[in-house]
Amino acid sequence: MSATQRHLYLASRSPRRREILTQMGVRFEMLLLREGAARAIDIDETPHAGEPPADYVVRVARTKADAGWTRVLQRGLYRMPVLSADTTVAAGVTILGKPVDRDDAVTMLARLSGTEHHVHTAVAMALDGRIEHRLSTTAVRFATLSMDTIRRYVASGEPMDKAGAYGIQGRAALFVEHIAGSHSGVMGLPIFETGALLAQFGVQLG
Repeated sequence: MSATQRHLYLASRSPRRREILTQMGVRFEMLLLREGAARAIDIDETPHAGEPPADYVVRVARTKADAGWTRVLQRGLYRMPVLSADTTVAAGVTILGKPVDRDDAVTMLARLSGTEHHVHTAVAMALDGRIEHRLSTTAVRFATLSMDTIRRYVASGEPMDKAGAYGIQGRAALFVEHIAGSHSGVMGLPIFETGALLAQFGVQLG
């Protein structure tokens, strides 16, 4: 295998991650892992008791990359690096995942209102039994939000598939008073850390 890779597999369903990789000039193919009640699940994303949010996203991202590489071998696919990522929102030490319903989304956003929280995104890559990762942590401060604003945002449907019940690339950008760190990391794939990881594995851009 060449020391220089021109393509990779993306083990993620996120359209935002696909957009960012395309923006970076990365050539990739989708490698979808199993999820949902109807099929066996490749990854258990349940946080461990007392697990710090940053440790949690690193563990999940690395597990996804490993599962993706296993899938490459099982399917007899051409051997290319597998890229995965995981993002979580943390209010203090509390992990805020994707809301289970609209009431849960309202509760999460009310908790974030007028406070600073952290968004952790880990990106991992696997190839031939080797797994490496990078971690991005960004501080985000929300303005104070009225319950009417929160409910109207939740009614839009935008928060329902997003960690912390918001997407900074959408309407929730209006809520952000200050950000310190990686905007792309909050979206789900930190460009700087991803670029460093690609270079580490010899993935050529463009």
